[in-house]
Amino acid sequence: MSVTKKEIASLVSDFSIEVTPASAERVEAFADHLVPGTSINVTFLPGSSFTDTIRVSRRIHEEGFKPIPHLAARNFESSKALEQSLDNLTSHANVEEVLIIAGGLDSPLGPYHNTMQILGSGLLEKYAIKKIGIAGHPEGSPDISNSDIDAALYDKNAWARNTDIEVYIATQFCFEASVILDWEARIKKLGNTLPIHIGLPGLATLKTLLKFAQMSGIGPSMRVLTRQTKNLAKLVMTQEPDIVITDLTSRVARAPGSLIKKVHFYPFGGLAKTAAWANSVVNEQIEMKPNKGFNTYID
Repeated sequence: MSVTKKEIASLVSDFSIEVTPASAERVEAFADHLVPGTSINVTFLPGSSFTDTIRVSRRIHEEGFKPIPHLAARNFESSKALEQSLDNLTSHANVEEVLIIAGGLDSPLGPYHNTMQILGSGLLEKYAIKKIGIAGHPEGSPDISNSDIDAALYDKNAWARNTDIEVYIATQFCFEASVILDWEARIKKLGNTLPIHIGLPGLATLKTLLKFAQMSGIGPSMRVLTRQTKNLAKLVMTQEPDIVITDLTSRVARAPGSLIKKVHFYPFGGLAKTAAWANSVVNEQIEMKPNKGFNTYID
């Protein structure tokens, strides 16, 4: 089914993008690459200091953008540490939205083992958090069974129905639209009503994408990448997410009941390249390919 430039731009408009504290250091000014007000997620990775997440969130706010810091439950050593972090984020970086994940640690550093424990702590309400993202796993997770993921999503939907805080699902990055769409349909049958922000890889070489995909443990989408590794020249070619976006648009634009509302970019190849590409799409500076996907008018 064909799609229009306007429909594609509509799905990508209001995109969010991610930085680590380390990658943010390489960005001289976010305004060089992004429209003011753009949402920028800030990671809190195992082994890192949350002080860095706070510092980058504050910088993002001061430069006129919307920081969305990650709260990794297993990384907090105490409830006091979580409360102090929320206090700093709201007081110094004007944070009103956070993404809550369990985190990549096998053994929690403190009392929080999962997202639900932070949701139930009462601290989000105390610090006037207005919007929360929770993790979505279209391809499952190497750390938790699908049945446990489904049960957790059920609990989070129940929590969302009993709060004034807006809740949405933010997914891991995926390379194949069919995997995403099948997952959306499946969790909808299980009772999910939360809006979905789809994680997509930004511009990067195939070699870089394979590295991050293997680190993240994603499954079926790996087929899209591994099929291309037979051509060694493609390993160093920059890959673009135009096909997955086109396929998503063809379904979402014609399905009023779709819960997919926006996209979130993981800029593995650097923020500048992905931001320029995404802005070109939003501005409809694209040319549709004869078969599937599109080209953008950027160098």
